[in-house]
Amino acid sequence: MAGIEVKSFDSPDETRPFEGKGEAKVVSIGGQTVTQGHFEPGWRWSENVKPIAGTDSCQAPHLLYCTAGRMKVTMDDGSETEIGPGDVATIAPGHDAWIVG
Repeated sequence: MAGIEVKSFDSPDETRPFEGKGEAKVVSIGGQTVTQGHFEPGWRWSENVKPIAGTDSCQAPHLLYCTAGRMKVTMDDGSETEIGPGDVATIAPGHDAWIVG
């Protein structure tokens, strides 16, 4: 089928573990990368990903849709917010995030 490509997170191109606190399933499609994150209670970027990334804060921009749970995000400038079910958010590079419920 020309112009249509379908992939599933059931068969991701890559799975990235979060040091025992969840994982990210990654698919590459249409020249883009899409990630499905599953975060366990106690997950925190600065504890579970920072050692892998090697940066003081997350330097990746995100466009996300939250399906369950709650995540707190603090930007390097000190601004912060909480994201919960049904929320759509963009997060610029330079942040920490952790699961709050």
